[in-house]
Order: sequence, then structure tokens, then C-alpha cells
Amino acid sequence: MTTPKYREGIEMRASMSVNATDRQHIVKHTPRWRGWGEIIPALLGIIWLVIAFYPILYMVMTSLRSQTGFFAESPWLPPTHPSLTNYQNVLDNDFGLYFVNTLFVTVISVLLIVAVSLFAAYSISKIRNRFTQGVFSLFLLGLAIPLQATIIPIYAMITNLHLYDTLFALILPYVAFGIPLSVLVLVTYIRDIPKELHESMILDGAGHFQILRSLVLPLSRPALITVVIYQTIQVWNGFLFPLVLTQSPNIRLLPLALWNFQGQFTTNVPAIMAAVILSATPIILLYIFGRRQLLGGLIAGFSK
Repeated sequence: MTTPKYREGIEMRASMSVNATDRQHIVKHTPRWRGWGEIIPALLGIIWLVIAFYPILYMVMTSLRSQTGFFAESPWLPPTHPSLTNYQNVLDNDFGLYFVNTLFVTVISVLLIVAVSLFAAYSISKIRNRFTQGVFSLFLLGLAIPLQATIIPIYAMITNLHLYDTLFALILPYVAFGIPLSVLVLVTYIRDIPKELHESMILDGAGHFQILRSLVLPLSRPALITVVIYQTIQVWNGFLFPLVLTQSPNIRLLPLALWNFQGQFTTNVPAIMAAVILSATPIILLYIFGRRQLLGGLIAGFSK
């Protein structure tokens, strides 16, 4: 004959054994779902990497083929007899001159964009009055103006300034269209600099140029690098302005030169791929080494 306490103890042990069985069942099945939850995103990431990287791999493999090998061999496999002949042909057709022209226009344009945008962004951020706010509104208005809609007025202005068919005819429009977005990025970033640092330097007798050089410039480095990388890509890959504002072969830029290479090597696809790789390599290297600063500058200015 069992007592009530004895029965209660039996029921408690039975319930504990059932709970233990349930826990073991959950533990056995949980890692399986966790494993699939980790494997599926990894597989999707690998598939996306292959899809995104294959065009570059295809360009490299094609540029190393001969014209005969391009039609005879499979495009999915590496070339049987790789050669650098296509690169030599491109370099022998004034590619170095086009590269120097593009580098000159890009460097001068980006330096002017950064200098003007930094001074304007500092004035708008730290000198609050109706004039600076009106200037900022004009910069924001410039973001809404499409480049293609202004090509005829720009052509007329460049012609009246007697700059047509010169490298400086390309620098001025690039600077004008690069300033609005650069000012927006820098203003948003400079406004996040603590006011206490700015006020303490003013109390110490520092002027605006000293504050800009000693405080704003070092703390705005991520935003400045972001502007430099973005504007470099925009100027380097620009096609419309070189097409409309220049015509002489000796001042041709790389985007327009690639178009001419396409006409020159109409059936020589490997040579065209070699020209594209040579022109895109500086931009790819710039992005590889500056991608962290680029993303950090874009996020930091808009995260608060």
C-alpha cells in the first residue's frame, strides 16, 4: 500500500524523465536546422560570387587568347596558348597618351572638387546664416539637374571661352557637376564633429583656416577619401564630355579611346578586352585599397 507522499515522488520522477526525454529530442534536432541555416546562405554567397566574378575572369581569359583561338576554343575554359600580344597591340596604338590625358584630367578635377567642396562644406556647417543656407540650397538644386540636359549650354560656354578641344574644356564641367554631391557628403559629416571642439579652439584664439586645417581636415578624413574615390571613378569613366567637347586624337581620353579601339579592332575581340582591362585596372585597384574608407565615409555621415 503506497502513501500519498510516495505517489507524489513517483509522479515527479516520471515528469522529470519525460522532460529529460523532450530536451534530448530538442537537442538532437536543433543543430540540424542550425546547420542548414548556415549552409544555405554560404552556398548562395558562393553562387553570387561566381556570377559577379565570372565577367572579369572572362575578360582576362579572352584578352590572353589569339583571334583564332577566340573562335576555336571554348570561352568557358582558360586559353590553351595564352599570350600578351593583345596588350602589346593596344599599347602600341597610343594607349599611353590616352592614359596620361585621363590621369591629368582626373587629378586636376578631383583636387578642385575636394578643395572647393571642403571650404563650402565648412562654411555651411559652422557659419549659420541665410547666405550660407541659400548657397547650400543651390548646391542641393544642382543634384537635380541631369548632365545630359546641360550639354548644349556647356558646349556653347566652352566654345565662347575658346577652350574647345582642350583638356581644360573637360575639367570645368567635371568640377561643376562633382561639387554638389561632394558638398552634401562633407556637410553631413562635418556637422557631426562635436561643437565643443570647435568652440574650444575659438576660445584659444584660432581662426577659421586654423580650425579647418587642425580640426576639420583630420576628423573628416573618411568623408574626404569617400569623395576622392567616388569622383575619381566618375571622371575616369566619363564619356559624354570627351565625346562632345574634344575631337583631336592627341587629347583623347580612355573612355573615348576604347570606343575607337572597338572600331579599330572590330573583329578582334581579345584586343578590345585587353584595352578594357588596361583602362579599368587603376580604378579597380583604387576601389580595392579604399573600399573600407569609402563605405565608412558614406555610413558615418548619415548614421546619426
